[in-house]
Amino acid sequence: MEGPSGFGVNHCLQKLSDVEFLKFKELLSKETEEFKIKPIPWNKIEMASRTKLMTLLFTHCPGQVWDIVSSLFLQINRADLSIMAQELRRDKQSSYKEIMKTIFQYIWNVETFICMKDEIYQATIEMQYKALQEVFDCPLEPVTAVVLGSEAQGKTTFLRKAMLDWTSGKLWQNRFQYVFFISLISLNNVTELSLAELMLAKLSQSSETLEDVLSDPKRILFILEGLEFLKFDLELRTNLCDDWGKMLPTQIVFSSLLQKVMLPESSLLLELGNPSVPKIYPLLRYPRDIIVTGFNDPFIKCYFTYFFKNTQKAVQVFNYLQSTNQLSVVRRSPFLCWMACSTLKWRLKRGEGMKSVGETDSSIYTNFMVSTFRSVYDNCPPNQNRARLKTLCTLAAEAMWKQVFVFTSEDLRRNGISESEKAVWLGMNFLQHRGDGFMFYHPLLQSYFAALFYFLRQERGTAHPIIRSLPQLLKEVYVHGQTQWLMTGAFVFGIATEKAAAMLKPLFGFIPSKEVEQEIFKCLRSLSQAECSEKLMNSQSLFESLHENEEERFETQVIDLFEEMTVDISNIDTLLSAAKILAKTQKLKKLHVHIQHNFFSEIYNPEDGDLEDFEFNKRNNIKQWSILCECVYNLQVLDLDCCNFNETTLKILCASMSPSSTYPLTAFKLQSLSCPFMTNFGDGALFHIFLQLPNLKSVNLYGSNLSNDMVENLCSVLKCTTCGVEELLLGKCDISSKACGMIATCLIYRKVKHLSLVENPLKNKGVMLLCEILKHPSCVLETLMLSRCCLNFIACGHLYEALLCNKYLSLLDLSSNVLKDTGVNILCEALKDPKCTLQELWLSGCFLTSDCCGGISAVLTSKKNLKTLKLGKNNIEDAGIKQLCEALRNPDCKLQCLGLDMNDFKTDCCEDLASALTTCKTLTSLNLDWITFDHDGLQLLCEALSHKSCNLKVLGLDKSALTEESKMLLQAVEMKEKLDILHCPWVKEERKRRGVRLVWNSTN
Repeated sequence: MEGPSGFGVNHCLQKLSDVEFLKFKELLSKETEEFKIKPIPWNKIEMASRTKLMTLLFTHCPGQVWDIVSSLFLQINRADLSIMAQELRRDKQSSYKEIMKTIFQYIWNVETFICMKDEIYQATIEMQYKALQEVFDCPLEPVTAVVLGSEAQGKTTFLRKAMLDWTSGKLWQNRFQYVFFISLISLNNVTELSLAELMLAKLSQSSETLEDVLSDPKRILFILEGLEFLKFDLELRTNLCDDWGKMLPTQIVFSSLLQKVMLPESSLLLELGNPSVPKIYPLLRYPRDIIVTGFNDPFIKCYFTYFFKNTQKAVQVFNYLQSTNQLSVVRRSPFLCWMACSTLKWRLKRGEGMKSVGETDSSIYTNFMVSTFRSVYDNCPPNQNRARLKTLCTLAAEAMWKQVFVFTSEDLRRNGISESEKAVWLGMNFLQHRGDGFMFYHPLLQSYFAALFYFLRQERGTAHPIIRSLPQLLKEVYVHGQTQWLMTGAFVFGIATEKAAAMLKPLFGFIPSKEVEQEIFKCLRSLSQAECSEKLMNSQSLFESLHENEEERFETQVIDLFEEMTVDISNIDTLLSAAKILAKTQKLKKLHVHIQHNFFSEIYNPEDGDLEDFEFNKRNNIKQWSILCECVYNLQVLDLDCCNFNETTLKILCASMSPSSTYPLTAFKLQSLSCPFMTNFGDGALFHIFLQLPNLKSVNLYGSNLSNDMVENLCSVLKCTTCGVEELLLGKCDISSKACGMIATCLIYRKVKHLSLVENPLKNKGVMLLCEILKHPSCVLETLMLSRCCLNFIACGHLYEALLCNKYLSLLDLSSNVLKDTGVNILCEALKDPKCTLQELWLSGCFLTSDCCGGISAVLTSKKNLKTLKLGKNNIEDAGIKQLCEALRNPDCKLQCLGLDMNDFKTDCCEDLASALTTCKTLTSLNLDWITFDHDGLQLLCEALSHKSCNLKVLGLDKSALTEESKMLLQAVEMKEKLDILHCPWVKEERKRRGVRLVWNSTN
């Protein structure tokens, strides 16, 4: 870990070449006598890196380090470094804030891409800066603020500016006494640390102590840079720790800090790129957002003026980029802007005039790399240039696969980068110093060179020991959703074009773009096939990658591989890329769409940017949404999950599903429509248009609040002769008893066969109205889901009559209602009647005891058509289980599926269960989840499961809760008998039947 003084020493040491550094070490071993310090063992000096050597110096000769290094720099003829050391020297009594000011002034001047005066940059971030002040206004409450924006959009620059301004007394002076800027990108090789260690490293050589800092935690702010590049899993919600002084795994420390377990009184300021938001954002407590946007035209003009130091040339560049439609790409981020300017600067210097810098990220990076490379190696043969470039690309790819972004001189040497080439890469701004090591000038530049590696590979059979194949890379991006790989995947697509190959060929020779393109296609085709165990999980990343490719033929080829896609619309870029790609699809059958809250907002918020940009984005959003909706007519399944529509977007969606001369009603193929957690149905036109589509059979509105008027509107369409909906899923829609009666009237039109009203306050009155219709001879309902509907035993009386009259009902779900034994005994009387056709009865969580098991057992032995009985989450004890097992042993019992999970019986019942398993020939599924068995009881069950007369195929049991000995018993049975032993085996099927949907997240 570097302290501030260490930073100064390291800054000087890193300027030494490897030869100079070796000479420095040799002289250091002889200096101990002159300076009268304790000798440092030569073996320690010889093996030390620059950072380690700095640590040795401060350990062995505190107070003399600056004198020693200044003297040694003079002895190796580096007077420039001796002068620099004197300038950087800091008194031990310097305050932490003063030391940080020196460090961050250096970082701001050397490592950022803002080529202009501070006041100009300050003007461009005026609104975000104001928000930064306001979110931390309250001095008593800890705050978590998140800087959001696309990759390379200036989030890190914004954080550095905040840190610099705090050290200069311009920001948070009365709010924070200590601000710790932690760059997580440097910590991927650190597996264990403590928060105290991190803070002490920053405080080293300052006058303050850790006790001073922690005396008032409310006045501490942690700024976290590079969370998205940290390789550790921060989604942990267990094993968190509040001990800031304890050495812990790195991910535990930062997970605990983010989730306010460690130093909860402190505040946080962090940055998140779009890909990292779904993973990290849910962990944060009440986060406040600050959104960083691209540059506007006045800022771009200022940037060009300061970069080229010539107003006329700046205007010329601006006009050229604007006239060729490249300005919109360049203005997105400081780094893209810097690369574009650097490219044009080299070209103008060579007298080549204005040429395209690129319309995608990949083309801008490629143009920058080629132009910069030519500035040194333009006259070298392509094979030599290719070899040089490959060393850099190998370094990048190896580091990406190891998930590190900072590497040592040894890493460079191992990958064939000589001392002279290292100096060239540093001069080209491909690499930069980072402490004792090196990193690429921007993490995305590392992603670009890692992607380029796959175009410079050796022949097959010479695999790199760390770098894996291109198909494996693509799967990391599109199957496993590794956020740090996303841009690497996009760059592979962008380089695999004829245009990119033509740019690279003169300098580096043949680039196999077609071969790589076919390799991409082959990999994606395998992911699209039904029999493949690995599926495309990240459609949005694929859209963005195809956008980088720019070749329409390839885009169409790839997108037509997939019949199912998911679109998460969180910003204009995601909507733009999705609309562009989906407009080309002809094979898509299933589309899942999520629209983030306020994305289509029509109300201007000054915090989100200036009014002109807001109006432009609003018009562009509507345009792109219209394009995306054009693919809807061809879909079979449309899932509008947690979509926040406004009136305009809803009208566009309705228009896309309305018949026209181009698409008559018969052209529409939609069979299933889901709108879970919908916030706006407009005037109800959505129902009238969608529900009359000729092929629509299933509608799911789970979690969408429906007023009585809205239910009436819905029912009026369901009664139309043109409506063919058979499955109606209305769970958690706040449906009242009155609204339940309206829905019931739709059931006499001989269409609806599956109805789910789960999690609604229907109460007994609602069920009474429903049962009146169930008794109607025209009602063909087969499945009725009523779990969590506030029912009691009185509802069972109404259902009794309905069960005797209805000839079609085969499944009744009454789970999680307070029916008690009284209600179930009433149902049992109906079930025993020959006129009852019910095949499945779900009674989980109905407050049942063993007292109802006699009636249930009588049903099992007298009713051959009852196939499924779910009695989980009740209070059935040993006596009740024994009665049920006795019924299972009866030859007249034809039960196939029995749920006894989370009941209160003991291991003593295992003998009865074992006997039932070997006797009941029809039983194929048994749920015993969440029940604790001792080893002897489990052994009895395993013997029964292995018996030739046992036909069980699925057993619900949590193996992770068992002893190792018991696990081995079950594994042996699984392998021998082809039995699936699963934890929560029916949850997925039950949710599907009930129409239950989870609140949207990116993996749903």
